[in-house]
Amino acid sequence: MVTSTEYVNSVLEKVKSYNRHEGEFLQAVEEVFESLVPVFDKYPEYIEENILERLVEPERIVSFRVPWLDDQGQVQVNRGYRVQFSSAIGPYKGGLRFHPSVNQSIVKFLGFEQIFKNSLTGQPIGGGKGGSNFDPKGKSDREVMRFCQSFMTELQKHIGPDLDVPAGDIGVGGREIGYLFGQYKRLNGYQNGVLTGKGLTYGGSLTRTEATGYGAVYFAKHMLDSKNEDFQGKKTIVSGSGNVAIYATEKLQELGATVIAVSDSSGYIHDENGIDLKTLKQIKEVERGRIESYIEKHPQASYIATGNGQSIWSLKADLAFPCATQNEIDYKDAQMLIDNGVIAVVEGANMPTTVKAVDLFLEAGVLFGPGKAANAGGVAVSALEMAQNSGRSAWTFEEVDQKLHEIMENIYQSSAQAAKEFGQEGNLVVGANIAGFLKVAEAMYAQGLV
Repeated sequence: MVTSTEYVNSVLEKVKSYNRHEGEFLQAVEEVFESLVPVFDKYPEYIEENILERLVEPERIVSFRVPWLDDQGQVQVNRGYRVQFSSAIGPYKGGLRFHPSVNQSIVKFLGFEQIFKNSLTGQPIGGGKGGSNFDPKGKSDREVMRFCQSFMTELQKHIGPDLDVPAGDIGVGGREIGYLFGQYKRLNGYQNGVLTGKGLTYGGSLTRTEATGYGAVYFAKHMLDSKNEDFQGKKTIVSGSGNVAIYATEKLQELGATVIAVSDSSGYIHDENGIDLKTLKQIKEVERGRIESYIEKHPQASYIATGNGQSIWSLKADLAFPCATQNEIDYKDAQMLIDNGVIAVVEGANMPTTVKAVDLFLEAGVLFGPGKAANAGGVAVSALEMAQNSGRSAWTFEEVDQKLHEIMENIYQSSAQAAKEFGQEGNLVVGANIAGFLKVAEAMYAQGLV
């Protein structure tokens, strides 16, 4: 019989051969695979059932064209995707991303990560992801509506409250979810459990908007607790300025940290006095503007444009929360953070740190919270929204927030415990991968060859 190392390496070589042009997906797979060798030592039956090769192949990939009319009456065409990766522990669950960078590799990497993230929440939800290379930026509300209606006309054939429940992601906020839900309802009747992240007037959950950002901070709290540290007075960098970054900033400030920098795709704001949350929300949530307008109200702050050779990660800070997009922290950025005394890095985005940068943080003894654990708060509250929809009930903000905090504590504890059990104490990357994998593997093993 092959050894665990031989088995994992042989499956990885097949994945590389079959998906050689999908860099993001291969990065996500390789990072997980490196953690799993000791699991197969303990559970050789998973090798016999070839669990790993079955898991890494999506159950279904749907790709489709999305034609729509712009405000000038011109026909535009984009590409849509839905990757239904694993339904071993529940219906497919994962967001929709609308961004020019979206391609099959991106949605596969996100869907693969989602399997483990959803497993870690303890909720009965499988892994999926989707989106389009459509860019909502610069589009009118009517253009976004027409695109969403066309996108959902095709997607609705493949989703349902007990089959596949999408949510939002980059480029898909409350406006887009509303248009998507409206078109689904037009075609299928009212089924409020088919999407999460909905408005409160039609089945949404309190705390959903805040969930990913709050959850990342709750996870970080338990990381810091393990070293007898807290947030009080800690200078903090938060990349991004969408929901995750805004509400991570809000919770960090509540717990005593000083957030000195936030960013968007155009550049970043540095305010040593602490980012003014009210201004940030006005710019990004109300005006849908660019972060550079922050300095109009706060001239003591500085704005540094993207591409000028400086990085938000060059700032001196105690804590770093990458909450923007994948691979935003590379080896050079990690070294700058370490040189400047960072004590913890917590991923609010999906895979925002390259593999080499993660290794550097771990070697330097920096506390590191991987995205599949630290940013699971959003999907956790999505699952709570599904539960409320099923029960025709609505919980208070405090009730949902408390459940979120408990879920994030459980994710931390299960990740830390798995790391310790398999000989990697303190390594939450390994711990999260193993803890997430074990639940899915056990379900797959129990269900037979499906």
